[in-house]
Amino acid sequence: MDIKGPTAQSKHTKAKAEAVLCQPASAFLPVIDEVYRTLTARTAPIPGATVENNKFCLSVHFRCVQEEKWRALEEQVRSVLKEYPDLRLTKGRKVLEIRPSIEWDKGNALQFLLESLGFADSNDNVFPIYIGDDRTDEDAFKVLRSMGQGIGILVSKIPKETAASYSLREPSEVKEFLRKLVRSKQRD
Repeated sequence: MDIKGPTAQSKHTKAKAEAVLCQPASAFLPVIDEVYRTLTARTAPIPGATVENNKFCLSVHFRCVQEEKWRALEEQVRSVLKEYPDLRLTKGRKVLEIRPSIEWDKGNALQFLLESLGFADSNDNVFPIYIGDDRTDEDAFKVLRSMGQGIGILVSKIPKETAASYSLREPSEVKEFLRKLVRSKQRD
């Protein structure tokens, strides 16, 4: 994950802010590229399966794969990963994610952003809002809850256990929430 921090001065940054780069998994780039090529070839015979290279992780999407082929797809992915013990597999909503076995998730990324922007311990006019619809977003929800700062919002039609403070049912509700948030700020 490449995260570039602030480069302009603000009241939350040092007088001379420098770009902050976070690359916790850069050593894994060649391996991730190799696994991407292998998985693309191995999953090609499964209609609807797609492999996405997200630079520091891979996503094997099976939203368009017939349900009876899901197990075969996961077996293909697991057989490739046997050769790469430094990579781990996590399951999301109709997606298998392959990432380096390092302590880095969406919660770590959120914490890094808040710290690099000078907002980690800030209570003055800073209210982080994290909106997500996947299991992998739970780490970010937990960070906000543990900091007692901001809110997490889960997007799900189905009620489920979550560390998020609130939930919305679908993307159209997210859009409406954000619209109302902007309007309320414009009135201030």
